[in-house]
Amino acid sequence: MSVRVFIDGEAGTTGLQIRERLAERRDIEILSIAAERRKDLDARAELLNSADVAILCLPDAAALEGVSLIKNETTRVIDASSAHRVDPDWAYGFPEMTRDQSEIISKARFVSNPGCYPQGVIATVRPLLEAGLVPSTHALTVNAISGYSGGGRQMIESYESSEKPSSFWPYALQFGHKHLPEMQHYADLAHAPLFQPSVGNYAQGMMTFVPLQLGQLRTVPKGKDLHAALADHFASVNGDVEVAPFESVNAIEDLSPEMFNGTNHMRLHVFANDDMAQAMLVAIYDNLGKGASGAAVQNLNIMMGLSENVDLCVA
Repeated sequence: MSVRVFIDGEAGTTGLQIRERLAERRDIEILSIAAERRKDLDARAELLNSADVAILCLPDAAALEGVSLIKNETTRVIDASSAHRVDPDWAYGFPEMTRDQSEIISKARFVSNPGCYPQGVIATVRPLLEAGLVPSTHALTVNAISGYSGGGRQMIESYESSEKPSSFWPYALQFGHKHLPEMQHYADLAHAPLFQPSVGNYAQGMMTFVPLQLGQLRTVPKGKDLHAALADHFASVNGDVEVAPFESVNAIEDLSPEMFNGTNHMRLHVFANDDMAQAMLVAIYDNLGKGASGAAVQNLNIMMGLSENVDLCVA
């Protein structure tokens, strides 16, 4: 029997990619709403309550509304908005975060899809805290760049219609980005990091950077220690997070935020100078893949009891 899936918000960037990834699945029946009825509460409620799994690809307020429309005890929900990301009643949908997170997701009725930026930060920082190499009180800075698709339809249209789009646009310069609570909570930090995101003149793909002043720590770890902690963690979990070999290099020719576009893959790098007691943690992934639609499909697969990597690449 096929699983009935309703993508509430299927016309948006994330919803469209989820639908594309699921289009050829024989084990899934996609429930669709007519374009003219997308804002009709009765029509949405009918489909939300008819679905085995509802995937919400909506602004926060509309996602909260969507959950309130579910009156049964059986529809399971994946919310791609930020409305429930630190809600203790919702499982956090980053399966590789801990050794038991995939099992938690598999049993959950409500799963909050992670934000794009936080995943790279959580993936690089949390294993170091759990290994005792970096304390939770350490002041962290995060720099990141994303393709303009991360800004939704309005930003996509702005970039693609502009004759001179900005090649590099930093934002959130008052340091109150909505992803900060999620970063702090799931990276297990005592304080929110100083987070400075930016948008590049390309459609999708992202990189997060966490610089570390290791000399400020009471016990100063080496670069190889940081790398070993990441490698050990991700060797112990299922999923699609790769830790690149530890290398002492000044540059990597093909290092690019676009290198994993169309996939659910994430690659982590550790760069370090032990003499200067400094390191840089880097995560590379697709902001529309692992950062959004790919993560939603991965969580759907886990909730359905299937292999996590089914239909996680877009041709």
